[in-house]
Amino acid sequence: MKTRLMKTFQLAALAAAVLTLASCSKPAKVVDAAAPERPARISVSVAPAQTRVVPAAFDATGTFIADESSDVAPLAAGRVVATPVNAGDFVRTGQVLCELDSRDAQIRVQQARAQVNEAMANLRQNQSRIGLTSDGTFDANRVPEVAGARANYESAQASAKQAAADAQRYSNLVASGDVSRSAYEKAHTQQETAEAQANAARQQYEGALNVARQGRDAIETSQAALEAVRAQLAQAEKAVADSTIRAPFDGYVSSRPVAAGAYVATSSKIATVVKVGVLKLQLQVPEQRAAQVKLGMQVKAHVSAWPNREFTGKVTAINPSVDPNSRAFILEAQFANPATELRAGMFATAKVLLPGGENAVFVPRSAVLRDPTTDSYQVFTVENGAAHLKVVVPGESDAATTRIATGLSGSETVATGRLNQLFDGAPVDASSR
Repeated sequence: MKTRLMKTFQLAALAAAVLTLASCSKPAKVVDAAAPERPARISVSVAPAQTRVVPAAFDATGTFIADESSDVAPLAAGRVVATPVNAGDFVRTGQVLCELDSRDAQIRVQQARAQVNEAMANLRQNQSRIGLTSDGTFDANRVPEVAGARANYESAQASAKQAAADAQRYSNLVASGDVSRSAYEKAHTQQETAEAQANAARQQYEGALNVARQGRDAIETSQAALEAVRAQLAQAEKAVADSTIRAPFDGYVSSRPVAAGAYVATSSKIATVVKVGVLKLQLQVPEQRAAQVKLGMQVKAHVSAWPNREFTGKVTAINPSVDPNSRAFILEAQFANPATELRAGMFATAKVLLPGGENAVFVPRSAVLRDPTTDSYQVFTVENGAAHLKVVVPGESDAATTRIATGLSGSETVATGRLNQLFDGAPVDASSR
């Protein structure tokens, strides 16, 4: 009985204690897990996008090539004896690039010169034999044989005239009875003899003329022989000249694959010379631009070697055909390169300027953020207290602004600070710069 009373008492005391604790404690706060926390607002500086009228243009990429490039080859085969230039050297037109062994060619020159001298002596001898004058005119009467035959003929003619005159005088004297008939007949016979001698002398003279004229043909043969050996001499001299390989134009030696002692053929490359005072930029242009491009248009180019430089050229050639695979055509622009800052083979981004102008959107450079994860560019516009992410394609930049090719209309307000803290829909407190 006593034990039961004690247990009853303990239970009552425990219940009283629980009631006391319950009355003293405060009710617990109930948290709604479904209600999200409101993010803190971000203070950012903003600036308006600007629209400007800029020259109309389109972008293209391409590669610089040399205005002229020549793989210099020898005109004659031979062994290399000297290479006075190296790759990278600047050479002038006509400067020696390579020397070949020319001893055989020089011997042939000496032989040809001796043959020319011999042919000239034969010609002069034949000319003097037939009376050819120094000015090249032919006078057969100056030939000694012709001159002698002519003198004999003229003498015989004179004798025949004298005999004819004597015969006529004797004929008159016979009629008057002053001379005898026999004296007249003797004079008449002398006339006939003199005329026969004159006729024979004339035939000898004509024969000598024919022989002299045949000698004129020999002169022409001698002249042809002289021209032939002169041609051989010129060929031999050319062979000597061909043993020296020279630069075809001013430029730089980009390669020189031969060395002294090597044997080269006419198909061998001695050196490559490139003209870099002027370079050509070959651009790949979409076929949609075919109606816009014209010769003489200005082209602005940039290369990675000179990131802060802009090179200016002009369109000099337009390929009339379009590549059916790429649907693009080649546009060629020429660039002056007096300081050789541009190199053949350099990759370039270029802008081809078109007639007229176009509206372009510009924002501060600090408003453009590059996302390395997607390799894209982003701009945050601010509207109604919230930031909105815009993916854009930037264009050219200057010290203060960047052109936005696509992604903005020009009427937006853009964030210019704390871009790394922003996200699409982030609440912001905007303040103008």
